[in-house]
Amino acid sequence: MPNLSIKDVPEAWAQALRERAARNHRSLQGELMALIQRVVAPEASSLDASAVRTTDNSDQATQPGAPARFGTVVGFDRLGHPIVRRGWKTVEQVAAELKAKYPNGPVPGQGSSIDMIREDRDSR
Repeated sequence: MPNLSIKDVPEAWAQALRERAARNHRSLQGELMALIQRVVAPEASSLDASAVRTTDNSDQATQPGAPARFGTVVGFDRLGHPIVRRGWKTVEQVAAELKAKYPNGPVPGQGSSIDMIREDRDSR
């Protein structure tokens, strides 16, 4: 397999790549290979759709954007496994839902989590 070398990479780019590799639990070399693979061989990342199943193990093949039983397939990892998004919400969305559900704050009669933690700590 041939080797590639890139010279005079700006330090900011190199640091950004190191941080990205750490976030993805890869070595710098592994992260660079994943990036190159995504750009050079996009058809390799989608693989054969018939080999990929939905999360409920049915025989229905999935494509990016297709609904799965417990989420939506948004892509495929480097091994061809589906990446499924499962209805993530932002902190702001969760806070707005809780404020709508409990406009007067916590449910009366329920202790606050702070009080529970303090009580448990003080009982030791």
